Amino acid sequence: MKWVTRLELLLPEMLRLLEQSVNMDSPSQRKDLTDRMIDWYEDICLSHLDARAIRVPNEEYADRLEIHVGSGQRRILLIGHADTVWPAGECAQRPFRIEGDRAYGPGVLDMKAGIIQAIFALKVVQEMGRLPADVTFILLINSDEEIGSPSSRLWIEEHARSSQAAFVLEPPMEPEGAVKTARKGNGRYHLQIEGRAAHSGVNPAAGVSAIHEMARHILSLQELSDDKRGIHVNVGIVNGGIGSNVIAPQAEAYIDIRVETMEDFNRMAHKMQELAPIHPEIRLQIEGQMNRPPMERTAAIMNLYHLAQQVAEEELNLNLPDTSTGGVSDGNFVAACGTPTLDGMGARGDGAHALHEYVLIADIPKRAALLAGILVRV
Repeated sequence: MKWVTRLELLLPEMLRLLEQSVNMDSPSQRKDLTDRMIDWYEDICLSHLDARAIRVPNEEYADRLEIHVGSGQRRILLIGHADTVWPAGECAQRPFRIEGDRAYGPGVLDMKAGIIQAIFALKVVQEMGRLPADVTFILLINSDEEIGSPSSRLWIEEHARSSQAAFVLEPPMEPEGAVKTARKGNGRYHLQIEGRAAHSGVNPAAGVSAIHEMARHILSLQELSDDKRGIHVNVGIVNGGIGSNVIAPQAEAYIDIRVETMEDFNRMAHKMQELAPIHPEIRLQIEGQMNRPPMERTAAIMNLYHLAQQVAEEELNLNLPDTSTGGVSDGNFVAACGTPTLDGMGARGDGAHALHEYVLIADIPKRAALLAGILVRV
């Protein structure tokens, strides 16, 4: 029996579990709710797989979960996250629903359907006796990915360094369902500027405008963008001043940076630390860092992609394109460790982080079958 045939028979069960998971709130900042989600994933994995679970305690965010399938020396990672961007109570307002060929709900695409697909890919590999004897598959379920994996990065990187390949369960790129063989790296910064207040009508010369200073920095930051090099600097939030008749004593800005290469990742980190006042009486403070390194397209990543492409063609009669994206994921950390990484192995659909978020139901068994076919050949 082909992977996809078996998984199509399992689709009602997959949808039943998807509904349960989508109807459980799991915001990154709520340890209690996301711990409950982790509990659920542990129960589902142990009831559907011959596996062992390792719960990794986390004091600030929800616990993390490792599901180990097999006992071979070679380690292959599957990487997902239990947390979503949606606040507590969102599931009650917008519970899981099916309309036509789509399933909707908070977090259904990013990435609760992707984790269900991975569990069932492993399930059919075991059921059909195709589990490679020399491999241990490790499903990592992170709890703080949507806020940059601040507590999980080292855990992910430790696993990456001892693994031969990794598959990230983020959604593929539409409209063609392309897997991601490259991602930009990113950084986030908070720029604070302190000037001196004065009455703008009575004695403007006594003031030093933080807003004027900020405007000059915004222009110079935007000039660091370079389309040819794949660098984009975005000043996304700006606040300042206390009144239209007051020389502004303070201003702040939140800045996002995207880069394609490690060279530019390091260069932009240096540039941001070099920021200094332009006006001699201004005080300036910059906080933040270049966080996720770029996932650069390497020969090893392309070899992994070509394997996936071959499985798609031979077993599913599908064309599987690849692409790059400016978005980031835990795949950035894994690839930067030198581990061949294929991202976008999750569910097809649209609207991640949006109210219309959905997955394409008919593609759930297909993408699970694609993953199963790759896992037995990798």
